[in-house]
Amino acid sequence: MLARTLILTLVLAVLASALEPGSALAQDAQICFDAADKVTDGGTLEDAERQAAHAACQRALAATSSVVQKYQLQEADFDVTGTRPKP
Repeated sequence: MLARTLILTLVLAVLASALEPGSALAQDAQICFDAADKVTDGGTLEDAERQAAHAACQRALAATSSVVQKYQLQEADFDVTGTRPKP
């Protein structure tokens, strides 16, 4: 009985953790890319919008392991913040 409860609890915990990060990454990445597109198209971001987009970019960067996605998110974050790394 104890083993069955433990297994069920473990399975539910794994399923819950597996479902959450994917949606957060997708939302954060979309917020980041939308803000970068707005700036690239000549628009401006208010300070609160810029901070929210930068935070979303950073969360998406931390959540992904894809090198290509990391590059794309960094480029978008550079557009949002208006800064580029020094060569």
